[in-house]
Amino acid sequence: MRRTTVTTLAVTAALLFTATACTDDDITTAPSKTGAAEQPASEPADAPEDKPAEPTVAKVGDTITLKGQEDGEQVDATLKKLVDPAQPKDEFFAPEDGNRWVAAQFELTNTGTKPYADSPSNGAGVADADGQRFQATFADTQAGPSMTSDAKVPPGEKALGWITFEVPKASKIVTVQFGLNSGFAEQTGQWKVS
Repeated sequence: MRRTTVTTLAVTAALLFTATACTDDDITTAPSKTGAAEQPASEPADAPEDKPAEPTVAKVGDTITLKGQEDGEQVDATLKKLVDPAQPKDEFFAPEDGNRWVAAQFELTNTGTKPYADSPSNGAGVADADGQRFQATFADTQAGPSMTSDAKVPPGEKALGWITFEVPKASKIVTVQFGLNSGFAEQTGQWKVS
């Protein structure tokens, strides 16, 4: 009888260990929700009743507060400048024939309680007037120093740098987007640039 009790206890312990070990992993394969960060629209007191107030839209120079996937992840993202076209930093690298580079300077201030650890260019993109969307490319331009590809920003500190996009010469860029967690966070900031 004693052997059966030891065996039962061992099997029970193994099952509890297995059940506990499996509950810590959470793998999500569903796409994240995305959307432009919106600021509440305000209507001036003397606005005509037949004309609705236009919503506030972020533009170059504006800051959008974005949350990450985990509690405590929060960044104030500012699109400081946009250079279109952006010239190559040297003669060794250039956009492909028929394309040009566009560079966006971001200032990312960690306003959360956890370190901001990310590759910021992974979460950045631009869109043209036709709806074509373009992700960042690795390129150094004369606009200035590139954004780090391995940001580790403590709360209260900043990361500043340029993110470059390769787009067709004929494309008219109208918006710039940015999201945390390599773009997988539920919030995406959007700035109108044209």
